[in-house]
Amino acid sequence: MFAIPGKQAVSLTPAAIKQIARLMDKDGSQGLRIGVKKGGCAGMEYTMDYVSEVDPLDEVVEQDGARVMIAPMAQMFLFGTQIDYEVSLLEAGFKFKNPNVEDACGCGESIKFKDVSELNAEQGSNLA
Repeated sequence: MFAIPGKQAVSLTPAAIKQIARLMDKDGSQGLRIGVKKGGCAGMEYTMDYVSEVDPLDEVVEQDGARVMIAPMAQMFLFGTQIDYEVSLLEAGFKFKNPNVEDACGCGESIKFKDVSELNAEQGSNLA
């Protein structure tokens, strides 16, 4: 797991906490599992699923009644991310403010992460 003692892997805004907790209650799920997969014009996409059980390898972040699980393969890419929930006239959804993203496509659905060695160096320096 990719963790710094005393620091959560991701943070949640009050709007995200409210939405995640509401959907957990409605669906009876254990929380929201987030991850990344190959796809989109920039190379990677976020994945999000409400799940009925916590995988023992997931990094679990709990904040004010909301639970987010980070899939093992995504932990390095999502470390330091702030998750928000935004509502506008045309859409509503989760937004990721991720310091590990190097580039994104115009629609915002696809992202490109910094090189793995660069991420390791940055996050390794945070451990000191």
